[in-house]
Amino acid sequence: MNIVNPATGAIIAAVQQDDQSSLESKHNNLKEGQKEWSAVPLQKRIEILQAYSKLLAAHIETLAKTLTDEVGKPLQQSRNEINGSISRIEWLTNNAKKYLAEEIMNASAGMTELIRYEPLGIVCNISAWNYPYLVGTNVFVPALLAGNAVFYKPSEFANLTGLQIEKLLKEAGVPENVFQVAIGGAATGEILLSLPLDGYFFTGSYKTGKYIYEKVAPKMVPCQCELGGKDPLYVTDDVEDVAAVASGTADGAFYNNGQSCCAVERIYVHEKVYAAYVDAFVKEVQSWKIGNPLEDGVYLGAISRQSQLEFLENQVADAIAKGATLLTGGKRIEGDGYFFEPTVLTNVDHSMLVMQEESFGPIIGIMKVSNDEEALQMMNDTSYGLTASVYSTNRKRAEKILAATDAGTGYWNCCDRVSAALPWSGRKHSGFGATLSHAGIRAFTQPKAFHLRG
Repeated sequence: MNIVNPATGAIIAAVQQDDQSSLESKHNNLKEGQKEWSAVPLQKRIEILQAYSKLLAAHIETLAKTLTDEVGKPLQQSRNEINGSISRIEWLTNNAKKYLAEEIMNASAGMTELIRYEPLGIVCNISAWNYPYLVGTNVFVPALLAGNAVFYKPSEFANLTGLQIEKLLKEAGVPENVFQVAIGGAATGEILLSLPLDGYFFTGSYKTGKYIYEKVAPKMVPCQCELGGKDPLYVTDDVEDVAAVASGTADGAFYNNGQSCCAVERIYVHEKVYAAYVDAFVKEVQSWKIGNPLEDGVYLGAISRQSQLEFLENQVADAIAKGATLLTGGKRIEGDGYFFEPTVLTNVDHSMLVMQEESFGPIIGIMKVSNDEEALQMMNDTSYGLTASVYSTNRKRAEKILAATDAGTGYWNCCDRVSAALPWSGRKHSGFGATLSHAGIRAFTQPKAFHLRG
């Protein structure tokens, strides 16, 4: 399998794909390794994952360069991602004992009732290319802490990063037969779905998540899907610094080229501040440097997948045909690599694809609304339910709106952020289950109840 640099279109490496035989061999290794790993004291497993975190920090420049070459994001954003992974590992390892420890629920009259959290077994992690360190950390770190073995399939667009993750985990002390990488595309994933694994954790699109969920359902094993979003943001009429809000929310929409499940995907602005907001938003977007992601100061690098360029152009064409106004951008940038202009559309409505289907690129629609009720109606008019944001000086007002949104995460005066201490979960087509927080640690366990008399 050839690895292509999306910023240049050049082949930068080739990797050997797995086949049925190699995947079955790796699965057999994991079956043996998991038994031994689950017997390793939790404190030792914690220390090994902490050692992995230190290796990430020690090799951050090499790792960031590989990530940028492979997915096209600016080098500083690659560093930010790895540092974010380090931060999440710190929280997960610091809290593993608290949430994996045996819990005594009742002890009286000669009867003790307690819960023990046992590992699932072999966890299959089918991961994503847009944030391979972060979304991988959400799964394989708590899975390993809980005593599972991990069959890790990086996206075919992030294979080199996946192999570097494997190398550092094993250098940190994770046994060879406890973490195995599956290299390949859809065919490799299909084989993983057929193997007798004990849990599936997928990050990616709704279409693929739905397919995986239906495929593994007869196995009656846990299957969590962290899927896409069409994340709404509402700017109320009481914001004090419109320009600052426009700048911050533009970053929330376009960071990592908008290739994030929790990126702001549609914006609703109260009519009283609409004109000022749009003016400041466009000025911010037009100030960004686009180009070689290895150059200092570049904010927008390459689109990771070439096929996405046509998808984005189709969204723009559909919006304009239905009456939208293109304020900036709107087309791919000619030349080497896969680049697309940051695009802002106004006079949009919900008949347009850009306000309904996940864009996953540097494109945003901004819609004027007259009040909170209209904004809320528009925010909930979606098949997705990942995040929702409200900008307002009034917390009570914002929380009332957020409480009424059908989304897994609500943001007040912020957007496009994740905390290891809080559950990361979606509703509707954004998926189900949770990673991170105590819920994301225990997601990789099966609770066993003990009734102990005597």
